[in-house]
Amino acid sequence: MTKLKLRILFDEAMLGPGKAELLQGIAETGSISAAGRRMEMSYKRAWMLVEEMNAAFRAPLVESVRGGPGGGGARLTDTGAEVLRRYRAVEAVALQAAEPEIAALEALLRPGAGTDMSDGK
Repeated sequence: MTKLKLRILFDEAMLGPGKAELLQGIAETGSISAAGRRMEMSYKRAWMLVEEMNAAFRAPLVESVRGGPGGGGARLTDTGAEVLRRYRAVEAVALQAAEPEIAALEALLRPGAGTDMSDGK
């Protein structure tokens, strides 16, 4: 299956599919560690990415929820939810605009060449 992966590079920050997936996971699980586990990512790496995103935007995207009877957790702030929504919107617009060109590229592929040509890069 052909996919379009989009990275938005700002002056000193980047938002791409991994960070968007992490934000989505936090929104769905209420936990940075659970979102990281879903992505097979260490808790340390997930926290580092959250800290990067929180530092890059004017307002934090994720906030921690301290302990209590059910333990702590995390949630997206209003800004975090907006950033995720807008990133997904950009993805959708880009995919729609790119579909004819992607189809033309697919038509030029050798049969069975659907393997990863990037060699993991």
